[in-house]
Amino acid sequence: MMSDAFNLKMPESRTTSVVFASPHSGRDYDRSFLRQTVLDERLIRSSEDAFVDRLLTAAPAHGAILMAARKPRAFVDLNRDCSELDSALIEGVKKQAHNPRVASGLGVIPRVVSGSRAIYRGKISQEEAFERIRGYWRPYHDMLHTILTQNQTLFGRSILVDCHSMPHEALEVLTRANRPRPDIVIGDRFGASADEDIVAQIEQIFSDAGLRVARNTPFAGAYIAKQYGQPAKNRHCIQIEIDRALYMDEQMVLPNDNFGAFQSLMKDVTARIADIGRGEIRLAAE
Repeated sequence: MMSDAFNLKMPESRTTSVVFASPHSGRDYDRSFLRQTVLDERLIRSSEDAFVDRLLTAAPAHGAILMAARKPRAFVDLNRDCSELDSALIEGVKKQAHNPRVASGLGVIPRVVSGSRAIYRGKISQEEAFERIRGYWRPYHDMLHTILTQNQTLFGRSILVDCHSMPHEALEVLTRANRPRPDIVIGDRFGASADEDIVAQIEQIFSDAGLRVARNTPFAGAYIAKQYGQPAKNRHCIQIEIDRALYMDEQMVLPNDNFGAFQSLMKDVTARIADIGRGEIRLAAE
């Protein structure tokens, strides 16, 4: 299924409670947006989780749903609350209580891309900002909520694996001295968004694949993990951050020579994570 907001790839048979999602890999940069920005077509992509959706293409073959955003993060950020509006960017929006994400230009309608590079020369209209939320943010989250609710009905629980990529340079700066730099950072909001057993299994899967794994540092999870991770209600959300240097040339925003091998590795990882959500389908037993 395809909409203006997302691509949804369904398995022939839904056999796992795991859903894979990529909210920041959208690369539908329409001409009107590119005319608005002061950045060139490469720099505007610097905050995009480029190709993450392509690393997850095996999910439907293993009974899991794959959902990926179509619009880029620079246009609308699906991992922010829709109320995180930036008064420094959007005309007519009143300044709210201090929010570090919004203050840094990373609200639901971003003002900057990575490196704090400004996207626009000035402000955009409130009408345009709200249209992006209505047209892209809300349909994505409405569909995601529907899918996860269906999985909870079918399997008794839902497991959202929310997949992102992280700049290699960020790891150099943010990881503590004298500690190995992780390839993968698993975020569960320090235990608030998923059961420990699920998180531990995912950590082991990545470790078995030969990757260095860290938890919650430097990325613990943002809006999506908070919104959809309610382990007390059997709703789990785990954020996965992948070092971009493993599979892409960050400067050129192109797959690197290791892309094929890493994509193959991720096919195995995806299959094993999908297995975590196996179980008897409730409706089939009734």
